[in-house]
Amino acid sequence: MAEAYIIDAVRTPRGIGKVGKGKLAEMHPQHLAAAVLKAIAERNQLNTAEVDDIIWSTSTQRGKQGGDLGRMAALDAGYDIKASGTTLDRFCGGGITAVNFAAAQIMSGMEDVVIAGGTEMMSLTASMAAEDMAAGKPPLGMGSGNARLAQVHPQSHQGICGDAIATMEGISREALDALGLESQRRAAIAIKEGRFDKSIIPVKDDDGNVVLAKDEYPRPETTAEGLAALKPAFTAIADYPLDDKGTTYRKLINQKYPDVDIKHVHHAGNSSGVVDGAAAVLLTSKAYADAHGLKPRAKIVAMANIGDDPTLMLNAPVPAAKKVLAKAGLTKDDIDLWEINEAFAVVTEKFIRDLDLDRDKVNVNGGSIALGHPIGATGAILIGTVLDELERRGLKRGLVTMCAAGGMAPAIIIERV
Repeated sequence: MAEAYIIDAVRTPRGIGKVGKGKLAEMHPQHLAAAVLKAIAERNQLNTAEVDDIIWSTSTQRGKQGGDLGRMAALDAGYDIKASGTTLDRFCGGGITAVNFAAAQIMSGMEDVVIAGGTEMMSLTASMAAEDMAAGKPPLGMGSGNARLAQVHPQSHQGICGDAIATMEGISREALDALGLESQRRAAIAIKEGRFDKSIIPVKDDDGNVVLAKDEYPRPETTAEGLAALKPAFTAIADYPLDDKGTTYRKLINQKYPDVDIKHVHHAGNSSGVVDGAAAVLLTSKAYADAHGLKPRAKIVAMANIGDDPTLMLNAPVPAAKKVLAKAGLTKDDIDLWEINEAFAVVTEKFIRDLDLDRDKVNVNGGSIALGHPIGATGAILIGTVLDELERRGLKRGLVTMCAAGGMAPAIIIERV
């Protein structure tokens, strides 16, 4: 089997995902995707006519984010028309999945040059969700209104799932707040020391003016006292009526776990930030890299996907990590750096506890609590982040995984070359 190499990884800054507040919120999703595609081609003097495919991740593929963003963004970026593109959805896990699919194409010998990545404008998807609720459309968490599926696999709101898991695992709010505070502290250090500078590219408007050049979401002034004063975010929505039968998000979880008295412990300070952003990763075969003078930065060691309980939704990262380690013939001690998406603090906290990891190896530059989580793009961002940090520290291997709606998790292990 051929090896798949990572040549480069770029991302936009993450802008606050709120119309009227975030600097990227007025832009078109294609523009963000085109920005990273253009940058990765220019940085590597890539002949875009030789790009076999562009595999893109976007979770909410509606409105401006619909219509195969991978292909349309490539055209917007000035790529040769021979560069094909497709767009996929694995909810939050799509960014890792796009890279995994790209690597699989190369490892099978079917392709030589594939770009993977993703885009999500949470400013856009938040407004669409609000419109859906106002129109009485069923929320995504209920299986898109499929009553039969809701009976077999009730699916709640992710925030309520996070609170339920914390309750069931006996993880305190104090522990979750401490993780959130540490995320902000580490991100502040990373930004101050320029640890993200290698991958971040500025977003410009059509006239060439810089719209955003640095991450907009971090709150380095965060304190433990400030976090402790925040009210839980999901108390009211847990009992929001979802239909005329009295269904609520809380009842969906209690339908399967009747004895769980959910304690609400997550809030804006220990949950992932709502942001806009895009990222791209360039992968090639060894033959193509050698022939075109491209210097590989890392190779793909192993990839895995796994499903877990869709009702609790957020617990798949641990079995995904175990599966990808087994595929690679490695143990946790062979991994130098870990990136586990901070969708909610409990996901990362449980991950660390279950695998008995050294906290100094996990999310060393902060995570989505501090930096934000542009759903379809986050996985590709994390792969670039761990690669940059492996290089900065002179280390060898990194493992990236994240929870996804429906109770799933993709995972990937990369190794510097």
